[in-house]
Amino acid sequence: MKKIILSIICLSLYSFGFTQNDSTYTFKITNDIQATSVKSQGSTGTCWSFSTASFLESELIRINKGNIDLSEMFVVRNVYKAKAQNYVQRQGKANFSQGSLAHDLLNAVYEHGAIPELAYKGKSYDGEKHQHSELFSLLKAFVDAVIKNRSGQLNTQWIEAFEGVLNAYLGSAPETFTFQGQSYTPKSFAKDFMQFERDNYIHLTSFNNLPLYQSNILNIPDNFSNGQFYNLPLNEFQEVLDYALSQGFTAVWDCDVSEKSFNRKEGVAIIPEKPWSEKSQLERKNTGVLVETELEISEEFRMSEFLNQNTTDDHLMHITGTAKDQYDTPYYIVKNSWGDKIGKSGYLYASESYFQLKSISYTLHKNAIPKNIRKKLGI
Repeated sequence: MKKIILSIICLSLYSFGFTQNDSTYTFKITNDIQATSVKSQGSTGTCWSFSTASFLESELIRINKGNIDLSEMFVVRNVYKAKAQNYVQRQGKANFSQGSLAHDLLNAVYEHGAIPELAYKGKSYDGEKHQHSELFSLLKAFVDAVIKNRSGQLNTQWIEAFEGVLNAYLGSAPETFTFQGQSYTPKSFAKDFMQFERDNYIHLTSFNNLPLYQSNILNIPDNFSNGQFYNLPLNEFQEVLDYALSQGFTAVWDCDVSEKSFNRKEGVAIIPEKPWSEKSQLERKNTGVLVETELEISEEFRMSEFLNQNTTDDHLMHITGTAKDQYDTPYYIVKNSWGDKIGKSGYLYASESYFQLKSISYTLHKNAIPKNIRKKLGI
């Protein structure tokens, strides 16, 4: 009897081991567009700045400007100021948080310019990582106090005082700096060195409750500046991204990473066909580890998941290429901003199903859009 039980155990272990070895995700890169090194946003809600700065860094590589590390915090401080002014003007009836979207960085570069990381690190406190918990608590309390001011008149000196808090935590931003032997202001660096043109960048989304091929305001919390997004049907939404990547362009991706099948440790994001509630404990543990069949995503299901808030805009990352698993299933290569110890050296592989269901929007260069779709959009 013991021999029989032992044989069954050995057979089970062999079968499990064989299945695991045979089905563990193995990726082959099919298109790898050059990007700068992986950074960490630390304990901040500034993924939007890190992802969009990384996107612009790849743009600089694409136009032969070299591998340049841009200061994320120079943009963050300017967006904090823009949010504060908007919040006060609306008497607190607006979003004031650490989160923003890709167009906010592009707007900030347009209005204030950009600075290399070497010239402005944006951190005057101790420690290696960015930490904005205390800073943001002070900023929020500050703008709330301005709104509650009962003197009968709003003193515009509050803006200078608000910037004083930013200077204390992030350091004062330089008015001029030297880069590669040349002297620049932030604005001249963006214009003359980066050759930055805000109108070159387009924001795309795909929701069937919005007019197709028209520019719409997305009603999501982080869109405090009322950014405009062109709406495409889901198939064209993905078609544009695939075309852009094939032509050497990258994209900033706004998506939901709260899905249980988003495996941070393994760096794999999928939408399993089998519902999470029906999975065993072992199946849940192996989600993102062992290859499994994924759900086919319809526009209707995508829309319902957004409306019931199962899909929210909780994270932005940088899509830099494509890959396939051992069964020839395509994935997107995504650069994250959680440091190089998370996922696959700071990157992750997101399946097409995950992209179709959990995307809010993405941003890319207008030349990355196929001509037939650009014609439909009127751009």
